[in-house]
Amino acid sequence: MVHSPSASEEKSTPPTGNPWMSAALLTLFVGFLGGLGLQSILESRPLAESFLSTEAWTGLIAGIGGELLKETTPAGDIRILGALAPLLPCLIIIYAIIGLPLLKLAVVKRDSFKQTAPDALRQSAKYWGIFAVWSLLWLVALIVQILPLAELLQGTAVFWLALSMAGTVFELLPVESAHEKPATAQKRNIPWLLIAGMAIYVLVFTAMNWGLWFNLRLPHGDSAMYEEHLWNVLHGKGFRSYLDQGLFWGEHIQFVHLFLIPLYWLWPSHLLLELCESVVLAVGAIPVFWLGRRASGSRTAGLWLAGAYLLYFPLQFLDIAVDLKTFRPIAFGVAPVLFALDQLERRRYLPASLLLLFSLTCKEDYAIVIFSIGLVLVAQRAWPWIVSKWTKSETETNDIDPFAWKYGVGCLLFGPVYLWSALKLIRSFRSGVEVHYAGYFSKFGESPAEIVWTMLTDPGLLAGELLTGTSFIYALAILIPLGCLPLRAPLRLLGCLPLFVLLCLNELATDPRHHFHAPLVPLLFWAAAGGLRARSLLKTNQNQSQEIPEATSERRGEWAWACGFATCIWFSLSPLGIAFWDSGSRWNAAELYIPDERAAAVDEIVALIPQSARVASTDYVHPRFTHHERSYDYSEYARRVAGYEDKVPDDTDYIVIDTGHPYSTVKSLADVREMQTEPERWEVIRGEGYFLVLRRR
Repeated sequence: MVHSPSASEEKSTPPTGNPWMSAALLTLFVGFLGGLGLQSILESRPLAESFLSTEAWTGLIAGIGGELLKETTPAGDIRILGALAPLLPCLIIIYAIIGLPLLKLAVVKRDSFKQTAPDALRQSAKYWGIFAVWSLLWLVALIVQILPLAELLQGTAVFWLALSMAGTVFELLPVESAHEKPATAQKRNIPWLLIAGMAIYVLVFTAMNWGLWFNLRLPHGDSAMYEEHLWNVLHGKGFRSYLDQGLFWGEHIQFVHLFLIPLYWLWPSHLLLELCESVVLAVGAIPVFWLGRRASGSRTAGLWLAGAYLLYFPLQFLDIAVDLKTFRPIAFGVAPVLFALDQLERRRYLPASLLLLFSLTCKEDYAIVIFSIGLVLVAQRAWPWIVSKWTKSETETNDIDPFAWKYGVGCLLFGPVYLWSALKLIRSFRSGVEVHYAGYFSKFGESPAEIVWTMLTDPGLLAGELLTGTSFIYALAILIPLGCLPLRAPLRLLGCLPLFVLLCLNELATDPRHHFHAPLVPLLFWAAAGGLRARSLLKTNQNQSQEIPEATSERRGEWAWACGFATCIWFSLSPLGIAFWDSGSRWNAAELYIPDERAAAVDEIVALIPQSARVASTDYVHPRFTHHERSYDYSEYARRVAGYEDKVPDDTDYIVIDTGHPYSTVKSLADVREMQTEPERWEVIRGEGYFLVLRRR
């Protein structure tokens, strides 16, 4: 949904008849359908668990006087099938939310309440019409038995509800009516509200990341292994972790975290890396503010968009992923690309180039970003020419830098060349074995060349894999938290297409809750900033453009912020998200961030093992041993460092097994592989409790 000014924001002809009557009828109709939709969600276990944990859902059903539907399995277990939820509480909830903007008017516009309240109520009801449409379609899909429609509605229910909630939040925000003076709008200082927002983000996510580390919920693989890189480089062991053999160059051309070595030398801790990542992600709000301000001519609009950036749940998942993997060097590329885009708009090509080159240290994927930026710059130059040929009329291009398209051509050429060279280099460090992430696109081939060739020569396969419900949901997940503003800047949105296609085809991650989407984030906010403009980028003839009040840009910024806030409620792992407080959720704060007995016991275990030892340990305790002589992985995964055999490396001195981590299959000494195959070689140092410790005899 792309927001346009409401009737209360523009001069329009007042509705005929009794305004209260029309507003009340619309509210009753929409609220009734919304109540039915909420009832449908609460009665369906799969739908309800899209919003709440099973524990919270069953508690809510009991709280509103509903009844759970259960069955007893042949094994004697009780299984919950669904529920019967009374309609009245659902109606009360929906009607109460629709009526919230009236409370705002009663406070800020008490004198004109009778005149303005009907329009406010009508506008609030229109937003909840979004969820009412979902409710109606859901009923149709169930009655007519349209299974594909039902599956799509089930997968997108949270977005329909979030949009309606965003509408209520939007109506509660202040309506900016005064125009800013150009000098005020273009001030170079950073608003203190933005600084405060960035500080809050850093404090919250640093505390969460540190909480995971202290509570032994932070994994080594794809998180603490990067801290091991720094330790090993400082101590002459090379750019590697001992998760496997070989240098890290055999995985990615990714070394941005090495720039943290001066700070790491002062404080050699993984906690430093988590702090730095949160700071760098938060700093990206500054160029977002500049981009939004420049596009809209309004500091206020830019500030709202920067706030939406900090609330953008796909960005937050770069800090802590859905699988609780935290530190990822790829996340460090978001802010540099945003700063580079700001410099490009200022026509400062040298600093922009340096920033884009720096982003390549975060991962070779950013070569696709450089290509995409070039695509946009060339398209912005070509579009006026295409329009002029199509309409046989003159178009204005005074605001387009004539050098920009040449720079864009350079980006179009450089991006693919760098990416191909990087893949070749990675392959050379793998002794000719293909890069591991070629397996993410196995349906198209086994090597990057084969994958690209198949995509180009088999459009049927490409379309079949791309045009799916999963891709549609992915698009909703990245656009709705921005209020769909990127859709108003189609030429900039074009730059998002290459990465979006690759993300949709990725077989490993099907939503933006991991790290793969990091390079897409700055391009999306570039497009969102363009969406703040008073007119679309496609309108190249100034004579055909309609002047729209600046307040519209500010309200668009508020709409993006409201959508970011509403989606945070259902998706964010932060205190803004329900999952943070939901005691039955996998991501609740009490379980993840508050140290328990297991975490308290680990210091005693670490003290048993000298730092000169070579230690094989299970995943979550593994980060405690990255400063030892060797830090091997203890798992069922056959690794090169162990000769691809089901054993620890031959030079292992100690084995530490965490019996209490979420995926542990070892609960006692009897389950330990070495005690089953070669007990004579291992001495038991600690044989019970949360941790088992073995020492080689």
